[in-house]
Amino acid sequence: MHCVKTKHVVEELIKKSRFIGVIFPSANERSALEHLQALTLEHPHATHIAFAWRIQTPHGIVYRFHDAGEPSGTAGKPIFQHLEGKNLINVTLAVIRYFGGIKLGAGGLTRAYSNTAGLVIETAELAEYVVLDRLLFTLDYAQMQEFEYYLKKHSGVIIEQLFEQQIKLIIEIPRLETQNVLQRFNGQLLA
Repeated sequence: MHCVKTKHVVEELIKKSRFIGVIFPSANERSALEHLQALTLEHPHATHIAFAWRIQTPHGIVYRFHDAGEPSGTAGKPIFQHLEGKNLINVTLAVIRYFGGIKLGAGGLTRAYSNTAGLVIETAELAEYVVLDRLLFTLDYAQMQEFEYYLKKHSGVIIEQLFEQQIKLIIEIPRLETQNVLQRFNGQLLA
């Protein structure tokens, strides 16, 4: 599985209609909806903003696609098929259309949305999707420097920290390192 690290945009002109493909990381459905809302504000005069997303949850992969007023199956589904075909995860892909006055027909629309989705994926910077675990640790102050070094070396990040008599930390780390860090620093896996 792969994901995108940053937002990426491409633009095509097809029979006078302007198609803008936008792909961006989405850790959850709420994030996807926020990005789509921002696109709606950024493109208030767009004729259609069709989209699809594929997001990993604790219960499996959730996905959604939407034609945004185009004939059924001509926009959202072709976009989704590219996400699924490339095995992309935690991404949202939108194709914004500004109608140029020439009707494309159902086949032409499907090709236009599909080609734009394919182009934005092809030109985006993809990365291997790494499953992260969220862990809780309670450490003495003397352990903190060693712990931070370990995290940096193993691609872990601190999400939250609370300094009291001891330091309470919530971290995210690649699943392959979970057992090692739990044993070394005596932490616990969060659900």
